[in-house]
Amino acid sequence: MQVKGFGAGYLVDDVAATTRFYKDVVGLPVTVELDWFASINAGAPGYEISFVQRGHESVPEGFRAQPTSGVSFGLVVEDAAAEAKRLADAGVELVTPVVDEVYGQRHFYFADPNGVLLDVIEMIAPDPEWVAANLPAS
Repeated sequence: MQVKGFGAGYLVDDVAATTRFYKDVVGLPVTVELDWFASINAGAPGYEISFVQRGHESVPEGFRAQPTSGVSFGLVVEDAAAEAKRLADAGVELVTPVVDEVYGQRHFYFADPNGVLLDVIEMIAPDPEWVAANLPAS
């Protein structure tokens, strides 16, 4: 299979509200907006996150009413702490504070209106001891 892009999609009850959240709060551009389906660009050409109206006939019959669960998206940014402050100042509840991980990420989580977690990630230098213990020598 030769993949030319990637699109993650999930079922939502309110396509318009979800689209507004990703456009206004996260800052991602809307590429398609219908009453039952919308898609946003996830930061690079060919990478989309889509929202489909729960129950819509385009979804296979046995899956139309399933709740969305266990989904998270990672959004890589230049400055995670600045994004956390911007979101908190705008009234968005952060699920976790900004933390530095030994494996080389500074990040925090917040949730979209459907409970989908968004992991906002800034790449930082990993802890040298962690690298020595966990990564093969090059």
